[in-house]
Amino acid sequence: MTHRDHTNEAHAGAHDHDHDHDHDHGHGHEHAGHSHAPTVRAANERVVLIGFVLTAGFMVAEIVAGVLSGSLALIADAGHMLTDASALLLAWAAFRFGRRQPDSRRTFGYMRLEVVAGLINAVTLFALAGWIVWEAFGRLFDPHEVLAGPMLAVAILGLFVNLLVFFVLSRGEREHVNIRGAMLHVVGDLLGSVAAIAAALVIWTTGWMPIDPILSVLVAVLVLRAAWGLFRSSLNILLEGAPSGLVVNELARSVRAAVPSVADVRHVHVWSITSGRPVATLEIELAAGADPAATTAAVKRQLAEDYGIDHATVEIAWGGHRDCVLERDAVP
Repeated sequence: MTHRDHTNEAHAGAHDHDHDHDHDHGHGHEHAGHSHAPTVRAANERVVLIGFVLTAGFMVAEIVAGVLSGSLALIADAGHMLTDASALLLAWAAFRFGRRQPDSRRTFGYMRLEVVAGLINAVTLFALAGWIVWEAFGRLFDPHEVLAGPMLAVAILGLFVNLLVFFVLSRGEREHVNIRGAMLHVVGDLLGSVAAIAAALVIWTTGWMPIDPILSVLVAVLVLRAAWGLFRSSLNILLEGAPSGLVVNELARSVRAAVPSVADVRHVHVWSITSGRPVATLEIELAAGADPAATTAAVKRQLAEDYGIDHATVEIAWGGHRDCVLERDAVP
C-alpha cells in the first residue's frame, strides 16, 4: 500500500496541501490537524514505572533468599521477576517514546515501539521457561537441600508484592499490548509465588525435596502458554495481519449491505498500527446516481461504528481506474 499523502497530513496546517497532481477530480481532504498516531496516555507510563520499581526491588530480595535457601522455585520466580522488571522498563520506554509526535519520516509516530516491546517480552518468557525446565530436570536427578522456613516467608511476601503490581497495572489501559504483556508476566509471577508457597509447605511437613523442581516445571508450562498468546498477537500486528476476530470478506459484505449507494467493494486491506488501533484501505464502486462524497462519508461512518476503524482510506473506482483518493481519515 502507498501512503503518499501521510507525510502531508502529518503537517496539515503547516501548508495548504498544494499537490493538485494527486487530485485530478478536484476532491479535497477534510482532515486538517488530524494526527495519525493514537494517543498514548501518561497514565500508562506512570503505572508501568511504578510496577517496575516494585518488581525490581523485590526481585533483589528474592534472588538472595533463593540462593540462601537453595530453592529452585524461588530462583525461578526471581528470574521471572527479572524479566518482569525488564519488560516493565521496556514498556515504560515504549510509552515514553510513543508519546512523541509524528514527523515527516514517521507519519504514524512511534506507537509500534510498544508492539516490538511486547514481542521481546514474549521471547524473554520463552527463554525463562526453558531455563526453569532445564534446571528442574537436573535437580530431579540431583536433589538440593531446601530451607523451607525462609522459602515460605519470602514466597508469601512475593505473592503480596505481585498482587500489588497487578493492581497497579490494572489501572492502565489493558487493551494496550504492553500493559497486557506486563500483566501476563505478573500472572506468571503470582503462579510462581503460589508454587513456591506450596513447595515450602510440602518440604516443611514431609521433607520431600523433589516437589520444588516439579512445581517449577508446572509454572514454566503456564508461563509458556501465556507467552505464546502474547507472541502471536504481537507478531500479527508487526506482520500487518487483520485484527483478531475481523474477517475481511465479511467487512466487504457489511459495507455493501449497510451503504446502498455502494455497488461493490474491492481490494480491502485491514491491519493495526498498534494494539487496538485498526486501519483500513478499500476501493468502492458507486451505484448509479450515487453521490461520491456522501457515499465515502457513509462508508467511513459504518467502518467506525461497526469495526472501530477510525482511520480509513476509501478510493472510488472511476471507470475501472483507482487514481482518485476522495477522503482520508474519519476524525475519531
